[in-house]
Amino acid sequence: MDESKNYMSAESLAALKEELKTIKDKTIPEIAKRIDEAKQQGDLSENAEYHQAREDMSWAQGRLYELEELINNAEIITAIKGDVAALGSKVTVKVGDKTKEYTIVGPQEIDLAKGHISNESPIGEALLGHKKGAKVEVSTPAGVQIYEILKIE
Repeated sequence: MDESKNYMSAESLAALKEELKTIKDKTIPEIAKRIDEAKQQGDLSENAEYHQAREDMSWAQGRLYELEELINNAEIITAIKGDVAALGSKVTVKVGDKTKEYTIVGPQEIDLAKGHISNESPIGEALLGHKKGAKVEVSTPAGVQIYEILKIE
């Protein structure tokens, strides 16, 4: 995996682009207006609105930079039907007496409630490149566990 790439679905990329557009076109201009209005009130040293607006602007500009980096280094992943676990694969595993289903996604799309795990997580990284039937050792906070791959979609 290329460390400089941000692996994500087309839907996630679209959502990041929409957030970027909102911050550029709406959020930053609104904060700039608040800063200007606060400056017109006079003494800035004790002007809480001014200081809050400057903090908000700092956050918005930082988020804008972060989004630009994510988007510029985005690599769209698509589920590849095959017999090897890869980015985008839905993998059913057996751990002890429990069966779990994971979808391996990029770090931006982690959603544990939906079973979306990062390709950079211990489980995701261990599953990558293995076939159905493989038994994979995963080092977890609970210790080393064996994950048996039952199905790959």
